[in-house]
Amino acid sequence: MIKIGIIGSGSMGAGIAQVAATAGHEVFVFDSNPVALERAQSNLLATLNKLAEKGKLDDRTAKAIFGRTYYLSELAAFSETGLVIEAIVEDLAVKKSVFKQLEGIVSADCLLATNTSSLSVAAIAAACQRPERVLGIHFFNPAPLMQLVEVVPAIQTSPDIAKQAKLLIESWGKLVVLAKDTPGFIVNRVARPYYGEALRILEEGIADIATIDWAMTALGGFRMGPFTLMDFIGNDVNYTVTETVFQSFFYDPRYKPSFTQKRLCEAGWLGKKTGRGYYDYSEGAKNPVAQQDEELGKIIFARILVMLINEAADALYMRIASRDDIDLAMTKGVNYPKGLLQWADEIGIENCVHMLDALHGEYLEDRYRCSPLLRKMAKTKQTFFETGDQRH
Repeated sequence: MIKIGIIGSGSMGAGIAQVAATAGHEVFVFDSNPVALERAQSNLLATLNKLAEKGKLDDRTAKAIFGRTYYLSELAAFSETGLVIEAIVEDLAVKKSVFKQLEGIVSADCLLATNTSSLSVAAIAAACQRPERVLGIHFFNPAPLMQLVEVVPAIQTSPDIAKQAKLLIESWGKLVVLAKDTPGFIVNRVARPYYGEALRILEEGIADIATIDWAMTALGGFRMGPFTLMDFIGNDVNYTVTETVFQSFFYDPRYKPSFTQKRLCEAGWLGKKTGRGYYDYSEGAKNPVAQQDEELGKIIFARILVMLINEAADALYMRIASRDDIDLAMTKGVNYPKGLLQWADEIGIENCVHMLDALHGEYLEDRYRCSPLLRKMAKTKQTFFETGDQRH
């Protein structure tokens, strides 16, 4: 069984290390910050003890997982690893520097992966003399709990390397989807309207945050409303991803960030972690109560959903991923109640096109342009899935 190297001992790096060690690998976690390494080690011990107390692991297994996880302040220990996953700051220059350094340490057949969620894998691979062994392996936080992993080959990546990585991550008990190396991959790209359109509805004064959240949970079946979710993720994190995707897509208006969210970030109102975001999390705080108007709620839900469907259809049209992988990514990566392409079939492709055209006609903004794939399918009466072939 190959040895795994993890660069970065933050929540993501530590989570990936736990997954790999649980699957039976010896795992080497590197961090230049000794305090962060110590914290990651004590957190893993606490997590394993908790799992043992709950009966999810026996003591022997918990001790074995902890015993094969090593915390190091020197990259030299990676010389015997078969896969290294980098999970550090989202800074291209820093990542390129790390990968360049890694190549001088690891063996010739070691796979090099980045856990980036928004940067170009091709740009990171370009820092290496052997870019064909570099790819993206994007886990979702918390890595031990989230089933989905996006495997992202760069244009330089050898097909055999992508296949090897997919099989390995699947052997860790994860659901793997393949995504093209484009901004946001599948999940972070397709999910943008869940936040962006909710913010637009708020800014237009159509409804307040509580009513929009109520519409998406009570009527839409989503686990969290967009504002609750943004507060949970952190407005700084969510805004940065939106801004990165917007810039990377050459300022396509579909991904345009919101001044409302930008101002919250500037004010330090980042959500639950700071005690204040769209909602106030301080003790005894009075938050807005949803206006449970079903007619208004249905309008809000339909508008956000059709924008999500349009984004999913466009991802398929641009061959970012397969039909099944797009729906799997959204149900397992962000816990949507249904796959968006399946939902499009249920609503009716023609109805989706009419809703998008009505929005485009009202606003005359490119933000609301209908995906050519939806328009073509509506004309030819096609559906994404055959009857009885839909994912559930």
